[in-house]
Amino acid sequence: MTRRHSSINLEEMRLSQEILQAYGIISMKIPFLPQIFAVLMSLSLSGCGDTNQSRVAPNGISENSEVAAGSFTEIESFALVDPWIGDLNEIATRRILRVLTVYGPGRFYLEGAVGKGIVAEMSQRFEDYLNERLGRGHVRIQVVNIPVARNQLVPALLSGYGDLISAGLTHTKERQKLLDFSIAASKPVSEILVTGPSAPEIATIEDLSGETLYIRQSSSYFDSAVTLNTRLKESGKPTVELKPVSELLEDDDLIEMVNGGLLPWAIVDDYKPTLWKGVFKNLTVRNDIVFRERGYLAWGMRKNNPQLKEMVDGFLLENREGTLIGNILHNRYIRDFDYAGNALDNADFQRFENVVDLFRHYGKRYNVDYLLAAAQGYQESRLNQSMRSPVGAVGIMQLLPSTAKDPNVAIENIFETESNIHAGIKYLQFIRDRYFANPDIDLSNQIFFALAAYNAGPARVRELRKIAKVNGYDPNIWFDNVELIAAQEIGRETVQYVANIYKYYLTYQLVANQQLKHLSARTKAGL
Repeated sequence: MTRRHSSINLEEMRLSQEILQAYGIISMKIPFLPQIFAVLMSLSLSGCGDTNQSRVAPNGISENSEVAAGSFTEIESFALVDPWIGDLNEIATRRILRVLTVYGPGRFYLEGAVGKGIVAEMSQRFEDYLNERLGRGHVRIQVVNIPVARNQLVPALLSGYGDLISAGLTHTKERQKLLDFSIAASKPVSEILVTGPSAPEIATIEDLSGETLYIRQSSSYFDSAVTLNTRLKESGKPTVELKPVSELLEDDDLIEMVNGGLLPWAIVDDYKPTLWKGVFKNLTVRNDIVFRERGYLAWGMRKNNPQLKEMVDGFLLENREGTLIGNILHNRYIRDFDYAGNALDNADFQRFENVVDLFRHYGKRYNVDYLLAAAQGYQESRLNQSMRSPVGAVGIMQLLPSTAKDPNVAIENIFETESNIHAGIKYLQFIRDRYFANPDIDLSNQIFFALAAYNAGPARVRELRKIAKVNGYDPNIWFDNVELIAAQEIGRETVQYVANIYKYYLTYQLVANQQLKHLSARTKAGL
């Protein structure tokens, strides 16, 4: 096979980069390394055999809801190694179509070495549709899912590391400057406000004037909030202060924070609160406060790919939400969501307040962020000292007595709250300093690796870093790098463990920030 590269419109790419920079979503390097295809073979390749061996139910949906792993024996590695840009005819020559998505429960996640979720199933169905329409027979085009951080979806596509985006992307005018979009993949979607117990009363959207919204800068919600600010400014009212939140937080995380009172409100697509009905009971859905009406979710692709767009549109007509198959998949992955616990319900937060001084004291002693240690304690036991595991782990930090007695920890009586917290933080510090105090690993990732090792064992995490390096990921970064190898090699537990702690940590940070603001306000008031 002869290697071929498409020509790139440099002026169009330059303009695209300027727009991306203006919206603050191309300030990072895209973390795709040359050998990424090696991991993607086992993570995301669907239907790689000569025949499709997935078990199919009468309704056309695979019974096991999995994307089967396969081999690349007939496909040259450059198909995934090199960034390249081309339409469907060139994709057919390369026999690889790369779908960029976001890793997360319900959307795209791993169980063992197989992809699951609505994106994985839709990709498998699209592969079958594509090969049937093109009459490919046994020499199939393979559809590969590539999970990236949300704010890297568009830069990765434009840089040639993917061919499609399937990640619940809203079609907007600003994105239309950069991308082409498929026909609607969803029913009409509106962007609305959800409020929680800490929200002041508001009657209309204009009452947000002078308030603060926490929002992902790469989201369509950000554009909607900017539009609102333009309208407020024109009417002589104070604008809304827009504060960015981590791109690692999905809408579900923000909804959880609103429900717990950490955020007063958030902008979300109107269908998302229904996913949490009966789970987050402190949430008020304000369908009357609308930021964008009757938008739609779509698949994104580079401009000037008419063949690919025609194929995607034809597929979505038969498989999008509103069709029998689309509705079955939508319902399946609503029901399959793993709902994380709420770190801010009353009982849990009371336990946090009861022990936070201990976390602060020992966190300072061992140079571990006390809020992160508290978040770990919440993940381990919901900060419940009476917790005992079937294997004998004890208390808030779920330590084995043998671990506490080890000379590197040497803390007695972990059945008592203070000693348990002391031992847990000291052990976390030991893992970090012994195994991950590497100048090539920044401080945040040192602690992420230490957390992973706390859960899976230091030797296992060191091995995962080696595998990540071999497969083209950065071995010194956890999220979107070694994290993905962990999902492949040992399953979801450690991935979810670190992700949950990070979310709870951000939650506790917001609590601390609010407490400082409250103290400052009281001081200014002379209290």
